[in-house]
Amino acid sequence: MSEQGERLQKVLAQAGVGSRREMEAWISAGRITVNGIVATLGVRIAEGDRVQVDGRNIRLKLEAEPQLPRVLLYHKQEGEIVSRDDPDGRANVFDELPRLRGQKWIAIGRLDFNTSGLLIFTTSGELANRLMHPRFEVEREYAVRVQGEMSPDQMKQMVSKGIELEDGFVKFDKLSDEGGEGFNHWYRIVIKEGRNREVRRTFEALGLPVSRLMRVRFGIVNLPPRIKRGMMAELGEGEVRAIMEWVDLPVPAPRQQRPDVRPSKMTRAKVRKN
Repeated sequence: MSEQGERLQKVLAQAGVGSRREMEAWISAGRITVNGIVATLGVRIAEGDRVQVDGRNIRLKLEAEPQLPRVLLYHKQEGEIVSRDDPDGRANVFDELPRLRGQKWIAIGRLDFNTSGLLIFTTSGELANRLMHPRFEVEREYAVRVQGEMSPDQMKQMVSKGIELEDGFVKFDKLSDEGGEGFNHWYRIVIKEGRNREVRRTFEALGLPVSRLMRVRFGIVNLPPRIKRGMMAELGEGEVRAIMEWVDLPVPAPRQQRPDVRPSKMTRAKVRKN
């Protein structure tokens, strides 16, 4: 261990072992050792230190130059879970992701079982942390269909002071009426939090059960119309750079390309098999 190296949780997150918050929790739980000694929060490591998670060696290479992570967009369908472990054996969003060696895909934000829309996956724990941590206040935009219609007073309340749920106040940063037919009505909302079932619980507290919920944007990343339900696409180098710069993370120098090579906006698309 070194006093001059990089913080352990940061290195593990950069290597794609998990998000920084996950790594901090694992360190606090005593699951990680450095050179045979149980690690503590704040410990720094240098090249040559031996890191183990649950007794398994983790190959880490401290890079002076940051590496560009991979980023996938996926259009989640209703009836899928955002978890690798489910005792009920339900469809899992991780099942069809490209296989990785020495890294893992990290989901940026969760969507519940009955919610569809944009999911972002990355190999960078640092990027995941910047987009998910509450202190960065990254916007999430949703299209919401409810049974009934908000009153003018309710709309005004939700963008001014909000309402209180059992786990604290909720306020919409933006709210627009998108119209509807019959008993169903559509709204667009923007929030800067990701609490469990927050949108559904908020509308239910207003007496308006949610009949459909879809995330259409996360930060500067919109769900492209070309990515239909159950499809995924990997972002190109330029798009990943734009996201890294937007969250103020170090970006490596561009790779030199042959003059006849033009970067693709979406480098890969795949339809999931149900």
